Amino acid sequence: MFAIIQSGGKQYRVAQGDVVKLELLTAEVGQVVDLPVVLLGGDTIQVGKPFVQGASVKGEVVEQGKHPKLYGYKYRAKTNYRRKHGHRQSYTAVKIQSIA
Repeated sequence: MFAIIQSGGKQYRVAQGDVVKLELLTAEVGQVVDLPVVLLGGDTIQVGKPFVQGASVKGEVVEQGKHPKLYGYKYRAKTNYRRKHGHRQSYTAVKIQSIA
């Protein structure tokens, strides 16, 4: 059985036991979070409008962290114009406990 959940404006395909890196959630490490289910798959498929009624995915917060740094550059020829900026996106690692 699998489910497609929505978090942070993105959708993720998850199964029981998976560890997923989601956009930053306001939850402590060890806390259980309930995630909205968009689609529930298995023997039969249930599609939500926008979410599946009565379905829930519970996951335990494993880690709060940051992805590796990414750099962006701007450059214009012949004008001595150069700009460099960096960005580190925060994430919350969630281990999926149950799909019901």
